[in-house]
Amino acid sequence: MNIAVGDTLVMKKKHPCGENRFLVLRVGMDFKLRCVGCGHEIMIPRAKAEKGVRKIEAAGQQ
Repeated sequence: MNIAVGDTLVMKKKHPCGENRFLVLRVGMDFKLRCVGCGHEIMIPRAKAEKGVRKIEAAGQQ
């Protein structure tokens, strides 16, 4: 899966604030994501992030 810094991930599950879109801040063994709705930042393992992705919006698309 080609995920880069600056991409927006549309996830299957929603964040508690109700938003399901996350901005990618860091990639590697773990992903650092920022919720587009409330700005909360989370770190999750790559495998869990890739499994939960519904759609990738590239940095230049939005």
